[in-house]
Amino acid sequence: MAATSPFDVLSWCRDESAWLRHLVETLVTLESPSHAKAAVDRCGAELAARIASVGGQVTRVNGGARGDHIRADFEGPGAPIALLGHFDTVWPVGQLARMPLREDDGRLYGPGIFDMKAGIAVSLLAMRALRERSESNRPRVTMLWTTDEEIGSDTSRQLIEDVARESRAVLVIEPSLPGGGVKTSRKGVGSFELVVHGIAAHAGLDPEKGASAIHELARQIVALDALQDLDRGITVNAGVVSGGTRTNVIADSARASIDVRVKAMADAAALDAKFRALQPTRHGLRLEVSGGVDRPPLERTPAVIRLYEQARTVARSIGADLSEGAAGGGSDGNFTAALGVPTLDGLGPRGDGAHAVHEHVQLDDLPWRAAFLALLLRHLDQ
Repeated sequence: MAATSPFDVLSWCRDESAWLRHLVETLVTLESPSHAKAAVDRCGAELAARIASVGGQVTRVNGGARGDHIRADFEGPGAPIALLGHFDTVWPVGQLARMPLREDDGRLYGPGIFDMKAGIAVSLLAMRALRERSESNRPRVTMLWTTDEEIGSDTSRQLIEDVARESRAVLVIEPSLPGGGVKTSRKGVGSFELVVHGIAAHAGLDPEKGASAIHELARQIVALDALQDLDRGITVNAGVVSGGTRTNVIADSARASIDVRVKAMADAAALDAKFRALQPTRHGLRLEVSGGVDRPPLERTPAVIRLYEQARTVARSIGADLSEGAAGGGSDGNFTAALGVPTLDGLGPRGDGAHAVHEHVQLDDLPWRAAFLALLLRHLDQ
């Protein structure tokens, strides 16, 4: 950021704290649950207008039954750096009445504020800093804010991957780790559906004529538990189980929805093969397996480490040591990293309570994050 010291940028962002806070509160007030297209699009319209006001060329991308995704391009030389995130939330319309915006002890509370509307607002102030505090060429940046990350990214994945392929690096503005660190790895996430088909019979009169789908499902779940390897980050969890019709009927059907998470793509392939190879343990039973790992892991590759070290250098220039760590949950950064595009996640502000009633951000961290992000974008452009 020519002719402007890092601490000058930080001071400027702190002077703009009121602007930043107002934007955060505006976005949080516009509730945007993933399944409520009209509500999401209201939030998207406001977001698009705010991006345009700071110099972005905005494109609204049709999300079908979901809200429209927001892409914004900021002109500059070379391949762009992508800023990636989402503005859908897990909270239903009306949650704001139960979780009103409030400040307490330096924290700002509200639904969706940490995950991840404050991060979006921080990104816009960073772009303002680049425009208003830079006296040389500004980096080319593509913002992509999507509307279905919380429910699987079905309508946005192709768009995310297209933007990533155009970009030299992807910065994911998801919430930071506790203490403010970034995420250099994330687990891959998948879901399997295991259906057992049995043979119905009267549990008292003809038990020998039946084959219980529920009993078989229980045996399969016990067997699947052995696939877990916590030391390697492999988890298998049968989270939803159902089956049967009455207590005096041997169940002819039972099913389980099973969450799986892995640190490495090789483990995802091995786990998938083991699910497909499941066999019934009793005569007369049949298994049906569907699903798989649909969000690949963000692995801590040399490219990710290099990007982290660059971010750490920038953070030090404004008085902080940026830590790194792993996250068990996935983000849209998993998709971009799987393409081999250098990806750094968790660049959003400090806070806590994602998907919880105590969701909040640290107010004093917001302008620091904006300055850090602006300086990082400039650094990566050199």
